[in-house]
Amino acid sequence: MEADKVIINVRFMPNGAVSEIGERPAERTPQQWFDFLSLNAGDHYQALAGGRGVFRLIRGQVDNLKTEALTAAA
Repeated sequence: MEADKVIINVRFMPNGAVSEIGERPAERTPQQWFDFLSLNAGDHYQALAGGRGVFRLIRGQVDNLKTEALTAAA
């Protein structure tokens, strides 16, 4: 079960824009991927100190969200 867990790390710039985010589809910018995750999995987000945060999800959720993000972008 532990192997199914995914932590998506997010790093923010001083102005609040996203500079880096994990598990990002190549077709999405870091900010677009963060916005999409915030709308669709915001209850799995945890803000951290130092301009960082994490989404804690299960692998299946991440795969489904990536598929949805690509479909929404098309």
